[in-house]
Amino acid sequence: MTNFKLGKKQIHASSSSGFQSERMDESPSLPMDSKSFNPKKQVQPPSKEKLPHGKSSLILPNSDIDELLECPVCSNAMFPPIQQCPSGHTLCFSCKNKVNNKCPICRKEIGNIRCLALEKLAVSLHLPCAYHHLGCEEMFPYYSKLQHETRCIYRPYTCPHPGSDCPFTSDSLALLSHLRERHKVDLQAGCTFNHRYVKQDPCSVDSCSWTLTLFNCFGQYFCLHFEAFLLGCEPVYMAFLRFMGEESEARRYNYCLEVGGHGRKLRWQGVPRSIRTHHRMVRDSHDGLIVHRSLALYFSGGDQKELKLRVSGRIWREM
Repeated sequence: MTNFKLGKKQIHASSSSGFQSERMDESPSLPMDSKSFNPKKQVQPPSKEKLPHGKSSLILPNSDIDELLECPVCSNAMFPPIQQCPSGHTLCFSCKNKVNNKCPICRKEIGNIRCLALEKLAVSLHLPCAYHHLGCEEMFPYYSKLQHETRCIYRPYTCPHPGSDCPFTSDSLALLSHLRERHKVDLQAGCTFNHRYVKQDPCSVDSCSWTLTLFNCFGQYFCLHFEAFLLGCEPVYMAFLRFMGEESEARRYNYCLEVGGHGRKLRWQGVPRSIRTHHRMVRDSHDGLIVHRSLALYFSGGDQKELKLRVSGRIWREM
């Protein structure tokens, strides 16, 4: 069993939570070949990818694409209608008004000239995903590349720590190290757990108090959240689980949470949400075990002097 004391929300992002917790039980570089070294830069010509109907699509290095299709004003990729000044400088349509219809490079009047050649070139391109270096091997037409990147499973994860809007992003393994080293989050092994949450003054609830614990089971990692917040004007306590991976993988698992006392028991069963979903969205959708203060005090003994919630849980995999 793990013992948590609900306290004030801490200011420093380096602390793991506003609850104090205590464990109670546990379920060389390679040498260069001088013959292969060539001091001259090898310039590779653009490659072409074979497409149906005998057509081919030009594939250029990312640096060349960035130079050709990056707007000089907003630095985003340009999409039709791509604007062009009389000197041939281009920018995206949405930035035209931002520069008062003046070319940001030569200061000439932009007018209503479209760069049809660049638009046609963009249609012919197939480009690698921006997360190619993280493992995505897909190639996409220019105009569908950005749409893919918004849902690519290789895109970095955002830090799920609830204590602050931590800017850290990375893959799940680096994120695990970050949570343990930077935020001092406890990691436990096993698919069952038993915690006790303690709050000295149950009549006052911070606007958002929280704790976070990591679990390793079935070769995966899960985040158990426990939060105290105001639901309308009433303080409530909520526990829920998130999966450190994609939503499609999270749906393979189920979990249950139980809290009770004096012969009564409150039980929640659900599917863990992916850490792609922000913890505030999970909380605000009430997708977890919610205990109202009056019931929480009853479970604690009814004297209203100290909150003592014992929450047990289990994670299992759908067959």
